[in-house]
Amino acid sequence: MTNIERRDAQMAYISDDQVMAEQQICKRKLQVFNFMDRADFDGIRRAVKELLGKSEKAFINPPFYCDYGTHIEVGKNFFANYNCTILDVAKVRVGDNCLLAPNVSIYTAGHPIHPVSRNSGYEFGKEVVIGDNVWIGGNVVICPGVHIGDNVVIGAGSVVTKDIPDWTVAAGNPCRVIRKVTEADQRKLFGSEEIDAEAWEDIERMEGESGRED
Repeated sequence: MTNIERRDAQMAYISDDQVMAEQQICKRKLQVFNFMDRADFDGIRRAVKELLGKSEKAFINPPFYCDYGTHIEVGKNFFANYNCTILDVAKVRVGDNCLLAPNVSIYTAGHPIHPVSRNSGYEFGKEVVIGDNVWIGGNVVICPGVHIGDNVVIGAGSVVTKDIPDWTVAAGNPCRVIRKVTEADQRKLFGSEEIDAEAWEDIERMEGESGRED
C-alpha cells in the first residue's frame, strides 16, 4: 500500500513526498484565502467551497488552517469563526447548521505514544464526526476519533476526548455531559434571561415557514 492509501485507511503511515504534495495544494489555497479582503464575503464563500471537500452555504472567518481541506465535509449553513484549525488527516464530517466559535481546533492527527514508534515517522489519523445543530464554544479542542451527536452544545475551553451523545450540553477538561437539552431551553438566551417577545415572535414565524417548506 502507498502511504496515501494507508493514511486514508486510518492506518499508520509516513508523510512521504506524495502525501506532502497533496498538502502543498491545500497550502497554496490557504495562502490566498487567509489574505483575502475580510469584507469580500462572497469571495470568501467561493474560496471556502473550493477549499473544502463538501459544503453548502458555508462561511469561515479567516484565518483558517487545515492540512488538506478535501477531507473536510460540512453540511448546510456551516460557520467557523476566527482561527479555526482542522487537522484533517482523516475525514472530518460535520452536519447541518453547525457553529464553531473562535479558536476551535479539531484534530484527527495523532502519533504513537512510545518514542521508538513515534520517532520512526509513522503517524495516523482517526475520523471526527459532528452531527446536526451543534454549537462548539471558543477554544474547544476535539481529539482524534471523537463523535459528537446532534443538537449538542460544547462549552468554551473544553477538551473533547470521548463521544458526546445527542441533545446534551457538555463541558470541561476532559469534556463530560452536564445536562440534557430540553424543550424548556427553547426560549432561553443567556443564563436565566429569556429571549424578548419581539425576537421570540420572529423565531416562531421562521420556524413556521420552515415547517411549511418541509
